[in-house]
Amino acid sequence: MQVLITGGSGFIGQALCPALLAAGWQVSVVSRDTRAAARKLPAAVRVLADIDGAGGADAVINLAGAPLAGRRWNEAYKQTLRESRLRTTEALLAWMESLTVRPAVLVSGSAIGYYGPSDDTPLAETAPAGDDFGARLAADWEAAALPARALGVRTLLLRTGVVLGAGGGAQQQLLTPYRMGLGGPIGDGQQWFSWIHRDDLVRLVIWLLDQSTLDGPVNGTAPEPVRQKDFAAALGRALHRPALMPTPGLALKAAFGEMAQMLIEGQRVIPARAQGQGFQFLYPDIDGALAQILQSQA
Repeated sequence: MQVLITGGSGFIGQALCPALLAAGWQVSVVSRDTRAAARKLPAAVRVLADIDGAGGADAVINLAGAPLAGRRWNEAYKQTLRESRLRTTEALLAWMESLTVRPAVLVSGSAIGYYGPSDDTPLAETAPAGDDFGARLAADWEAAALPARALGVRTLLLRTGVVLGAGGGAQQQLLTPYRMGLGGPIGDGQQWFSWIHRDDLVRLVIWLLDQSTLDGPVNGTAPEPVRQKDFAAALGRALHRPALMPTPGLALKAAFGEMAQMLIEGQRVIPARAQGQGFQFLYPDIDGALAQILQSQA
């Protein structure tokens, strides 16, 4: 069985590729920088500069896209966010349409930003889309993937939360201030933080490839979202450091502009469809997830 991945050399892809190989898949990754990708991935992964060189595939995993976090969202970068997602997805659809034998399944990336900022209401996959930039970006990304259904390809839209994992992830940039005793919640800390351990996200993607009756949106989040203040406290506990120094929302807005809303306002997202179909999380709670991540980095 052959799987083609876009965005396969990123933080998620670097864990996903070896897991797919271990599960018996033959893995190809499309990358603009083939040398850099080859350095990051197992030797058994075939790295391609262009999708047209892929031949065919039994499954496609679409993870390509410029990073949402860590950059100020000016108009130029918002355009980069859109183009990096939509153009790659559109190219995938054109490639699949050209094939005589098409993939059985497409797992296409999306984000919980689809729902927009929300209150305490738990958000399953049936919740409506929001109307801010992040929500429109996710909705347009999903819309670009959905025509695969007309080609006979089972299409899953993976709405991923904040990914935590060893050697990267959202917690990585927080480690230095927390270790110095300068960590703490963002804003008032009451906003919901919907997260997932990278190992569980990798397992979920591979599980989705085999769920022949499941298609449409799937929330890629742990079953126990937490408030931001509780995430800060959990990270402090894991590091045996205080977590009492809040980061003011105004400071984040000054540094990151519109992107800061992702941090200041949250969503309480639950993985209703995955759990309903029997998927089991290794790291359902934040304390267990952070303990494993920090232990593996020690």
